Amino acid sequence: MKVGDLEVLPIVDGTGREQAREVLSAPGGDRWACHPEHLDADGNLELTLGGFLLRTGDRVVLVDAGVGRIHNDHYAGGGFLDALAAHGVAPDEVTDVVFTHLHFDHVGWATSKGQVVFDRATYRVHAADWAHFVEAADADPGAVRKLAPLRERLETFDAEHTVAPGLDARPTPGHTPGSTSYVVSSRGERALLIGDVAHSVVELEEPDWEAVFDVDPVAARAMRNRIADEVADTDDLVVPAHLPGLAVGRIVTFGDRRRFVIA
Repeated sequence: MKVGDLEVLPIVDGTGREQAREVLSAPGGDRWACHPEHLDADGNLELTLGGFLLRTGDRVVLVDAGVGRIHNDHYAGGGFLDALAAHGVAPDEVTDVVFTHLHFDHVGWATSKGQVVFDRATYRVHAADWAHFVEAADADPGAVRKLAPLRERLETFDAEHTVAPGLDARPTPGHTPGSTSYVVSSRGERALLIGDVAHSVVELEEPDWEAVFDVDPVAARAMRNRIADEVADTDDLVVPAHLPGLAVGRIVTFGDRRRFVIA
């Protein structure tokens, strides 16, 4: 994916599968019946797992870090470091790891067996997500074990800011308290890496879907629609975190309806 002079590369770690009707729903009965093209024969929604690589100036930036070594009935990772190597990047060459949020399938290669994987990188995340997933009294112990080793290399933020030339962090809360989108821009072109603001095309096309993964479903739905309306009928690329193959696209409108078109 080219954005002006910058290139954003998908780094695939593995694949997840969830029963679509259990994790994404909308009012009005079985809305998935209108979207069979997005499901496999068993009604599963396929979720590609991974992240994105951006080289800008002297920085080598990862946006999210896959699912890691997990291998169970729903999620299987393991390919992230090999995918990076295929693009000529070793772990010690990564200068920044920025998280859209701290769910397990976005932080898998942040640490491994208690050791920081990208040990020369600065890790960056919204302060509200760090508080929710690591510091809260009811934080999941598995998340704490995974993320606590990052403390000495961590920088948190709480507002929109520039991370690196051509890369800006934009808080987009709802899916999690500190969910953040990353805007890549160069020569008048933009791509919005929106993390889990949307898990599927249907959420970008129709305004009333909800995901069981959203910490605040009402805020998540409002944020998703705000972004979709902002970029509709522009050249801006929209980059969700889990479309099959880490596909990207644009939102176009037909009358009062939105459509996501793969770029």
